[in-house]
Amino acid sequence: MAEEFEKNYMLYICTGCDIGNSIDVEKLKEVADEEFSVPAKTHEYLCGKEGVELIKKDIEEGVNTIIIAACSPRVNYDTFDFPNVIVERVNLREHVAWSHKPNDPKTQMLAEDYIRMGIVKAQKMEFPEPYKEEITKTVLVIGGGVTGLTSAIEAANAGYDVVLVEKEAELGGWVKKFAKITPNEPPFREPREPDIDEKIKQVMENDRIKVYTSAYVEKISGQPGLFDVVINQNGNQEEVRVGSIVVAVGWEPYDATKLENLGFGKYPDVITNVMLEEMVKENGKIIVPSTGEPAKRVAFIQCAGQRDPEHLPYCSSICCMVSLKQALYVRELNDGQAFIFYKDMRTPGEYEDFYKRVQEDPGVFLTKGEIKSITKTDNGMLVEVANTLLGEDIEVEVDLVVLATGMVSRLKKIADMLEAKEEGEAKEGEAGETEEAEEKLAEAIEEVGGILNLTYRKGPELPALKYGFPDSNFICFPYETQRTAIYAAGPFRQPMGVAESEEDATGAALKAVQALELISRGAATFPRVGDLSYPEFFLQRCTQCKRCTEECPFGALDEDEKGTPKPNPNRCRRCGVCMGACPERIISFKNYNVDMIGSMVKSIYVPEDEDEGLRFLAFVCENDAYPAFDMAALNRMEWHPDVRIIPVRCLGSFNVVWVADALSRGIDGVILIGCKYGDDYQCHFIKGSELANRRMENVQETLQRLALEAERVQVVQLPISEYDKIPQIIQEFVERIEDEFGPNPYKGF
Repeated sequence: MAEEFEKNYMLYICTGCDIGNSIDVEKLKEVADEEFSVPAKTHEYLCGKEGVELIKKDIEEGVNTIIIAACSPRVNYDTFDFPNVIVERVNLREHVAWSHKPNDPKTQMLAEDYIRMGIVKAQKMEFPEPYKEEITKTVLVIGGGVTGLTSAIEAANAGYDVVLVEKEAELGGWVKKFAKITPNEPPFREPREPDIDEKIKQVMENDRIKVYTSAYVEKISGQPGLFDVVINQNGNQEEVRVGSIVVAVGWEPYDATKLENLGFGKYPDVITNVMLEEMVKENGKIIVPSTGEPAKRVAFIQCAGQRDPEHLPYCSSICCMVSLKQALYVRELNDGQAFIFYKDMRTPGEYEDFYKRVQEDPGVFLTKGEIKSITKTDNGMLVEVANTLLGEDIEVEVDLVVLATGMVSRLKKIADMLEAKEEGEAKEGEAGETEEAEEKLAEAIEEVGGILNLTYRKGPELPALKYGFPDSNFICFPYETQRTAIYAAGPFRQPMGVAESEEDATGAALKAVQALELISRGAATFPRVGDLSYPEFFLQRCTQCKRCTEECPFGALDEDEKGTPKPNPNRCRRCGVCMGACPERIISFKNYNVDMIGSMVKSIYVPEDEDEGLRFLAFVCENDAYPAFDMAALNRMEWHPDVRIIPVRCLGSFNVVWVADALSRGIDGVILIGCKYGDDYQCHFIKGSELANRRMENVQETLQRLALEAERVQVVQLPISEYDKIPQIIQEFVERIEDEFGPNPYKGF
């Protein structure tokens, strides 16, 4: 489409799904015609074949900007997707007909306001012009263990070139050191032989995969589709260009030297599960380290340093399965006895069959219990266990103790270093210390090797959650990280076993491939998949305040030497957080901008007569809050009819000027409803909801300038699962404004 074109409007109103029975549709047509000169048509089943044909016929005759007043924009989006046509959706079904009293004057006014806002939004909307460059459709896989090998194979099988980088001299990772691995196919009763050699062979023989061993990534610059990667192999540098990245660098065992209370480091016959696995792989038998004799009686201590706030607060998910497997080693290789002491035995899904298989073995003793002590005796090691299922404390003398230590992401050590660096920078007046900290950080990262070594302003590695894992969001987006087109897989992403890692690797590879295809079209990746818009910056008015570069959750913005933002459009997720951050309002999208939302606010009818009710605005996140309103409506819950809902891409995209727009217009109160944030955050854009809450200080200043009460604006966190709380949240907000503050004094101006 051309950049400029004359808009030809048409409003389509569906009368089905109780809309026609709840609202006077003719009056809606009058609003469109008399206030905006927009013609309107109605249909009883707009999403049906005849309704769609009606719209298509009008498009053929020249209509190019349509407003569909029907069901939620979250449904039938494919049905109402018309090429080269601006489409705006007005939610009359869920947000009016299904959630308010039918044929009530306030319900009618609500519907009319939604029509006004929909038309104004369509007026302000332009066709997005996608940012497109010729990109490289090559996937970089970092890590040559089972996860990395699987990702490389899957991406290559999908028809994409792959560059695989492994820091060790040979491929295979941890699995190369394992004697056997847990079962992953029916009947789930016997450990299986690793097929790692076959995977290595597939990789080495695939013409699409280029392998670098004894190598690491020295630097990554650029953006998705156009990443320039410097690979250091045995001291020699080589630069390659890739489009997307899978990080599969695996895991590290928890440092068992911190578990002296369990005897590690104190007694040679206390080892870890990893040490036992390597022993069986190398020797084909289990021996007592202090004597070299076969271990006939072996105790396995589960959750060694796990689910413990002093060590690893989380469960590593696979340790129970590993100990069950290793108990069978004791039985089969040494004809010995195995004792497994656990906090809880976790064998999810079909792995329960493997658990039953081990339970059936008379030579394996299992009990829940707490380890009181592990001490050396003349005949071996004495394990004392309290609070057992037997109802009494027990003592077991064994030849060998095996600690089930947990899995730690390879990112954690680097994340801890970066956190220490930030803490050092936060100290005022201690430039020397900060410089020293910088040098120590550089040395430490060089020692660890780094992983990505990004040149991003936001830091060289992926941001990590509190446990050191790089998930973008713990519920919604497997594989995603906070860096666009860079995907985490396997135990680097979260603790998991070999079978799960293979599945995870496939998923990450497919996400990397999807990213390449989307980016090649100038389209956004998750969660706004397919969005062709991207932020445009009117830099002539930029004050170099750095708010956009600091607040962008995805590192999409770098800075020049003056602090002016340097956009990397392919890194952008189109959340609009930068737009919400900018005090000069110089950032906008073709189909989402400050003027558009402000104009929608100003289009609302605000009655001067209190008998018609007050007016309230709810800015709601399109990811959790908006669908929560839809869910409440589906359950026929009602909320206050004086509230108008405006969806925003993310609460982080909320610009405080909209508060001034609303309150100066006479709106009596504004509520912002976004995702839950914190340690178990659910914000689709990482920090958006939290940032909106922080910006409330600016809102307070705006209200003070307007001589209005700060309480007229409220921020609420609403997980989608709490949709049933919506009527109460809205009612309490409205009642507080009505009872404590009354109408907005700007009403009528």
